[in-house]
Amino acid sequence: MAEDRKSPGHWEADLMLFSKYGQAVLALHERYSRLLIATRPLTKEAIPIAMAMKEILAPLPPEWRQTITFDNGTEFARHYELHDLDMETFFCDTYSPWQKGGVENAIGRMRRVLPRKTDLVTLSDDRFIQLVGAYNNTPRKCLDYKTPAELFNEQVLHFKCESIFRLSPERRM
Repeated sequence: MAEDRKSPGHWEADLMLFSKYGQAVLALHERYSRLLIATRPLTKEAIPIAMAMKEILAPLPPEWRQTITFDNGTEFARHYELHDLDMETFFCDTYSPWQKGGVENAIGRMRRVLPRKTDLVTLSDDRFIQLVGAYNNTPRKCLDYKTPAELFNEQVLHFKCESIFRLSPERRM
C-alpha cells in the first residue's frame, strides 16, 4: 500500500542539515499527496525530534498517520514514541536513502531555495513558512497538475466529513 502511493497516511522523515553546526530542518513527506511539513528543531537529539513529529502528526485523522519511514540516523532513535499514535515505524536499509525517495526528492527541491550554506538564524519564520508553502503549492504532473496542498486538503476534509456523518445524529451537534 505505501509503495504504490494510492492510499494516504504513509510518511517519510529526514533531517535537512546545514553547514552551521546544529542547524537542521525536520522534513516530513506524505507519500500520497506529496505534502511536505517542515519545522526547524532547536536540536537534532532524538527526544525533541520525536516530540516534534508527534506534535505535527497527532492532529491528523488516523487514516493519515499509518506508517513512517526513517533512515538510520540517531535522531530517529525515539521512533517508538509515534506508536502512541498507532503509527508503524520503519527504517531504510543502511546506505539506501532511495527507500524513502519522496522525502529525499523534497529535500532536493528545498535545497534550491535553502542551500546547505544557509544560516537558519537569518531566516525569519515567515520566510521559512513561505518557502515550504511554495513547495506545497506547486502543481505536480504526477498529481494531475494539482498541488500537494490541494490534494491533502481535499482528502483530509473528506475524512473529517465522513467521520462526522458516521456519528449518531445527536452527536453531530
